[in-house]
Amino acid sequence: MSILDEMKKRTLIFDGAMGSLLQSRGLPAGKGSECWNLGRPEEIIRVHLEYLEAGADILKCNTFGVNGLHYKSGGGEGSLEEMLDAAFENAREAVRRYGEGKRPIYLALDLGSLGRLLKPFGDLEFEEAVEAFAVSVRYASKYADLILIETMNDSYETKAAVLAAKENCGLPVFVSNTYDAGHKLMTGADPEAMAAMLEGLNADAIGINCGLGPEEALPVIRRLLAASKLPVFANPNAGMPR
Repeated sequence: MSILDEMKKRTLIFDGAMGSLLQSRGLPAGKGSECWNLGRPEEIIRVHLEYLEAGADILKCNTFGVNGLHYKSGGGEGSLEEMLDAAFENAREAVRRYGEGKRPIYLALDLGSLGRLLKPFGDLEFEEAVEAFAVSVRYASKYADLILIETMNDSYETKAAVLAAKENCGLPVFVSNTYDAGHKLMTGADPEAMAAMLEGLNADAIGINCGLGPEEALPVIRRLLAASKLPVFANPNAGMPR
């Protein structure tokens, strides 16, 4: 059953953090969590499995930093394709160990920020950003049940990622942004502006992730619910960072 159909029947639960959890298990600071897809796959499988056992319905595959700016495309060792293959195989192995058929489990291609600001705030061209996301979407959409665009703090980069997803696959696209304590993105957009833009881009669900703890995120969630008819989701921090 499609995740969009399942959402009409019940509330679905995402898994939790990957990078910070792997750091607590030995991932060096500054290293992308995706490097363990190949280097220490059992650790990735174990994290996915623990989230499934805790009740997660949606697994974010370990692809947050796998895009065309960080990895070369074309196959071979160290390529974007090799990293995506490994990420999804680790997630599928966790589902196999948990028990396929127990209940519906959905695998998300997880797309995070590119780490470079788009013009005029930075030096990255909009079309370059779209293509950096698109290479991952085109390849991994054969594995995924949905595209999750997350931790976006710039509305323009958010638009680039959504266009890349919508133009290169037919999967549901979920989009979450990171808001500050003033309920704005780093580049200034508020929840109402993001809701209007994302509805116009035909996103399938919108939300908030990271940045704020559950209590601090509630006002943003309420504003998104009031501004949009789309399903709303929240993946907040465990609490405000200190």
